[in-house]
Amino acid sequence: MRIANLSGRLVLIHDGLAVDVERASDGTFPADPQAVYERWEEFRSWAERAELPAGEPFEQAALGSPVPAPRQTLAIGLNYRDHAAESGFTVPEGLPPVFTKFVTSITGPVTEVKLPADGHTDWEVELVAVIGRRAEAVPEAEAWAHVAGLTVGQDISERVVQLAGPAPQFSLGKSHPGFAPIGPWLVTPDEFANRDDLELRCAVNGEEVQKGRTRDLIFSVPTLIARLSAVLPLLPGDIIFTGTPAGVGLGRNPQRWLAAGDELVSTIEGIGELRQTFVA
Repeated sequence: MRIANLSGRLVLIHDGLAVDVERASDGTFPADPQAVYERWEEFRSWAERAELPAGEPFEQAALGSPVPAPRQTLAIGLNYRDHAAESGFTVPEGLPPVFTKFVTSITGPVTEVKLPADGHTDWEVELVAVIGRRAEAVPEAEAWAHVAGLTVGQDISERVVQLAGPAPQFSLGKSHPGFAPIGPWLVTPDEFANRDDLELRCAVNGEEVQKGRTRDLIFSVPTLIARLSAVLPLLPGDIIFTGTPAGVGLGRNPQRWLAAGDELVSTIEGIGELRQTFVA
């Protein structure tokens, strides 16, 4: 199953067309895309048995984030060995670095992003896991049962603010407007042949700058849910940015930053792509 946010309304994506959920369910489920996660099991049960009306064509530019207003966004740092190495850090143990991206940074899959003045703006393609059932002290073996689905995320990062001392400001440096594009839709875990091994790619102006596989995560999706939920409850509709593989601008020699006119395309196998254009 695939769900999306089309012009602020919850839709099912069926055969490449959009089916409005509120209308198809005769109002059983509201149009608000974020509200569906509070009733995720009920919604899935309905969607699996419903006789859906014909869908409508749509433009990807009209899509918003499938999780537009999570109560908690947990973002994971240094979760691929090659990225930890290029960043000059040792591989984390126990729990990786955890920060947030504030909700006002969240946007849909096709956007124009304003570059912060005098900044060093970088790219980080990431798999995003969306919580569909409250998770508190969840064993790793049961973690996937708490996942509504997976989507693509870009952890766009402004490195000057992020790394300014005396202590780094990870959350602020990663939360400028438009710095958390998510989409194009949410895909339920059963749609994947192997939900633990998906390819990620990122390109700037057609040049591939990142390529990795989620099987190389130091802390897998189930491990992250188990260890995070041991500290705090994960709520329906919360999201986890799971980390980025090597190839970011910070780790290059010379370092490379996004510039006005650049196009950033981020893709994950079996899900789809994000497309960001940057302006001064």
